Amino acid sequence: MSLLPILGIFLIFWLLVIRPASRRQRKLQAVQRALQVGDPVITGSGVFGTVRSIDDDKVRLEVAEGVVLTVARQSVVGVVEDEQREHQDPVADDTETPTTHEEQ
Repeated sequence: MSLLPILGIFLIFWLLVIRPASRRQRKLQAVQRALQVGDPVITGSGVFGTVRSIDDDKVRLEVAEGVVLTVARQSVVGVVEDEQREHQDPVADDTETPTTHEEQ
């Protein structure tokens, strides 16, 4: 009888913590295995890029025209949908001039 509360706590812990974490891990691994050249992706550090080549555990990402980074395949956390990329504010296209406190 005294084991029943401990088993109940373990079951609740498993349902709320362990099971969702393992599902997320499997989904992430599936995304990383399914990477293809031309996929728009985001890395764990927030770098957006387009896959240019895949070499076992390394991925070459083009982050700007002519700028290619080599990153670990495990650093890719997701494939970005087209509509998400459209809402990004690229720094290079920022035409607004910064204002100082004196100008305000």
